[in-house]
Amino acid sequence: MQANKLLQISRIYVEPAAAALPRGQEILARWPEADVVEVASHWRIPELSGDEANVRRWVRIKTEALIIGVKKTLTAKPNGRSADFIAPSTANGCAMACAYCYVPRHKGYSNPITVFANIDQIGGYLERHVARQGLKLEPNQCDDHAWVYDIGENSDCSVDALVSDNVRDLVHLYRELPTAKLSFATKYVNRDLLTWDPQGRTRIRFSLMPEKLARTVDVRTTPVAERIAAINDFVDAGYEVHVNFSPVIITPGWQEDWRELFRQLDASLSPAAKQQLAAEVIFLTHNQQLHEVNLGWHPQAEEILWRPDLQETKRSQNGFTNVRYIAYEKRGYLDELLRLASAELPYCRIRYAF
Repeated sequence: MQANKLLQISRIYVEPAAAALPRGQEILARWPEADVVEVASHWRIPELSGDEANVRRWVRIKTEALIIGVKKTLTAKPNGRSADFIAPSTANGCAMACAYCYVPRHKGYSNPITVFANIDQIGGYLERHVARQGLKLEPNQCDDHAWVYDIGENSDCSVDALVSDNVRDLVHLYRELPTAKLSFATKYVNRDLLTWDPQGRTRIRFSLMPEKLARTVDVRTTPVAERIAAINDFVDAGYEVHVNFSPVIITPGWQEDWRELFRQLDASLSPAAKQQLAAEVIFLTHNQQLHEVNLGWHPQAEEILWRPDLQETKRSQNGFTNVRYIAYEKRGYLDELLRLASAELPYCRIRYAF
């Protein structure tokens, strides 16, 4: 999806402290015609509350609304799965609308982008945190040598880069931190990132799934074929590029759909891209609350995502009733997917599977 269709900002909600910062002023200047509404908190915005009952407005709100706030709590949370640490976010929310999104639908469920203006504080915190880690002496599934910091847990950084220079600032910061690297997953191809010269210190993970499935559940994202076609260019531009096979959704004929995707990927990649490729495999996790909301927003997707015959419930730490594929069945699905990947992409190391 082109940037001018993804974002047509006409109203900006801003905390006064964010508006006073240079980054906040830069963002406001990008949309001089937008209505600016001062808010006490980037979380509690009366005009957006209640949108869970007005699903027809969600995509419009994602397209037209932007929130600028100040990130008040700066912590790097240990992870150990995809990354060593989850960095304090420079944004949350998303302009895209994937039907399975596990990010809680805050801000009235439409969850438009909130960008944080105190990027200097965030960057300074991360620089000090990296310094405290010292050298990485033992390889792990995150990386053999560098401490990996995921900066995109609650947003898509490729889309965030359409809004502000926060992501670029962190990419440039980590060029100067030889013991660490950034990482984020994306479903959006933003070719502006090709000019940033990351010097191998940023790992982009393009999320992939079979195209016909993506057309139903990957709402407002870049087509999968275009994501694949971008990989070589990002490798040539100095990024480490991995892929996420995510989420894996069990449908009739899923094995052949994934085999076709793996072959499409293999045919597209350059030797340089293949040499550095690794992947994560993440199976679908859904939850009852999101299911009930989606029935009013995207019922066709729920026919694929909500499969009580294949899923079992598990209470999350946040109190949500999550559903995942039945454990012993999922083990079989995963083994089958890994066999397919090994046959079609023998050079692709699977870093992490869940």
